[in-house]
Amino acid sequence: MSIEQRLGVNIDHVATLRNARGGTYPDPLRAALMAEAAGADGITAHLREDRRHIRDADIDALIGGLRIPLNFEMAATAEMQAIALRHRPHAVCLVPEKRAERTTEGGLDVVADQDRLRDFIAPLVEAGCRVSLFVAAEEQQLQSSAEVGAAVVELHTGAYCDLHAAGNHLGADEELARITRSARFAAELGLEVHAGHGLSYETVSPIAALPEVAELNIGHFLIGESVFLGLGPAISEMRRLMQNARR
Repeated sequence: MSIEQRLGVNIDHVATLRNARGGTYPDPLRAALMAEAAGADGITAHLREDRRHIRDADIDALIGGLRIPLNFEMAATAEMQAIALRHRPHAVCLVPEKRAERTTEGGLDVVADQDRLRDFIAPLVEAGCRVSLFVAAEEQQLQSSAEVGAAVVELHTGAYCDLHAAGNHLGADEELARITRSARFAAELGLEVHAGHGLSYETVSPIAALPEVAELNIGHFLIGESVFLGLGPAISEMRRLMQNARR
């Protein structure tokens, strides 16, 4: 199976930069529109419970301003569910949150929280949102994701990227093999497979080459690289690497 692969651009860290000075610049919507013009297939924004980067007003602006789909990342809380049901974004991706973490650490434990997540997801699906679960590349988590009614799983690539950055090539190869097996298993379950977290120019190609992976969601690296190249060229180069890997 080989499917056309999409690139979702996460603009959270444009908001991080804005919030460092407490003002209104740079504007995450402007970044999202630039990403759209550069060929991004979707925009991802994570409204954290502590509002450390994206704010409620940013979600309002993105919903009103984008022509491409918004992937609304959120914790599985009543507050976030209400916001998602009010806006009805194209996609909702449920992720774990810890107050002290710098970035999302690990995937959801769907196995341990199966009953609650099934009930949580149902009204989102009824409202027309495609629900994705951000999970580790583990067979039990994927099986439970299918059982609770998710349409999509996003495989956490952070461990693979961290091992690669540390020069642990054996460990990175083992993690890549685990992701490869998980992508195949998830597709066999009827789940659409996405992947993301920590991907860079150096690490994207082996993940992009997996035929089951329909979408990559990449943020921090692209926003960082845009300081040097500009956002449009940074996205174009990522797209080039993805397409080359796909061939």
